[in-house]
Amino acid sequence: MLDTKTLGNLLSEYGFDFYSGVPCSFLKYLINYAINDREFVMAANEGDAVAICAGAHLAGRKSVLLCQNSGLTNCVSPLTSLNKTFDIPVLGFVSLRGEPGLKDAPQHTFMGEITTQLLDVLKIEWEYLSTDEEELKQQVKRANELIESNKSFFFVVKKNSFNPVTLNVSSDELKEKIVSPDCVILDSDRGSKSFKVSKKSFDQLPKRFDAIKIISSLKNEKTVLLATTGFTGRELYQVKDDEQNFYMFGSMGCVSSIALGLSLSAKHKDVIALDGDGALLMRMGSMATNAHYSRGNMLHILFDNNSHESTGGQLTVSSGVDFVSVAANVGYEKSIYVSGLQELEQAVRDWQKNKKLTFIYLRISSGKPENLGRPSLKPSEIKDRFVRFISRGA
Repeated sequence: MLDTKTLGNLLSEYGFDFYSGVPCSFLKYLINYAINDREFVMAANEGDAVAICAGAHLAGRKSVLLCQNSGLTNCVSPLTSLNKTFDIPVLGFVSLRGEPGLKDAPQHTFMGEITTQLLDVLKIEWEYLSTDEEELKQQVKRANELIESNKSFFFVVKKNSFNPVTLNVSSDELKEKIVSPDCVILDSDRGSKSFKVSKKSFDQLPKRFDAIKIISSLKNEKTVLLATTGFTGRELYQVKDDEQNFYMFGSMGCVSSIALGLSLSAKHKDVIALDGDGALLMRMGSMATNAHYSRGNMLHILFDNNSHESTGGQLTVSSGVDFVSVAANVGYEKSIYVSGLQELEQAVRDWQKNKKLTFIYLRISSGKPENLGRPSLKPSEIKDRFVRFISRGA
């Protein structure tokens, strides 16, 4: 059995100090260590955790992903279309539930058979985590070398690999420890300190391109813009391409999770995530995670045209969702319905003056500029210049 703190301290020596994941009984003691002694974000799902770690990486942090092997399947999309595409590495610890030859719950049997095969298919190097301290040191050294060459690496963790680590705090104290002091759970209907602005006038249904132009024009030397996949990123690129922009390719639904990891790790920057209704619906659980952990330097803007526009205009179910109330009820400090471009501009300016985790909702009409292009830079080039910008003024 491995001394958990020894592993944690060894990882820390190599600079790994940011953790995110979803619990597994095989990893519980390593998770407890991370909560006690490092920075840990409890994600709503494993794919979100990958994106949160990616955001931390953009701010220069070395991040660790912790998940059960069943959750590895949930990680496939961001691992392939985010991490691989942008050369963003992550150090993973994945449990081997359902290990062949050991008795386990039936739902783990098949995943236990294919865990390492799946990592092979993903072209992610891996090793079984050793419980021998000297061998472990060599494993972590090899893992770090791969991470520093922008390649991910995973440890596959067998049952009873870690010795016990007890959480230092109770559940109630843990919540107080993780939530920032100025984070107020929003509930406008029950008398708390929430701030929610409902629809005040008829929706003007502007084009997304025009909304992006306004948001881009409001950037200053501290601002970064992250745009979800599809037309949003392409339109941001066409409005104005610069080092302060991060255009997503794939990893649909992950933009606000990347923004969260980035905002936690680059507190000197103002982080704006541009989202779409189809993407946000795919990973709505991320909103609760954002609300719980955000420090306030994050603005989440949703453009809702009730469609998957870039794939042919198929309808989403957004027409039945009150996103402003959802954001308020999960804990965003401000949740604002804006009906047009003037209200949008004012809401962004207000956030710039008074930083609180804010959600802005704008209904838009479908339609994109003619001959809309795509970023000409390689994803790795977009990432590298973005990282350089983040590092300045840190």
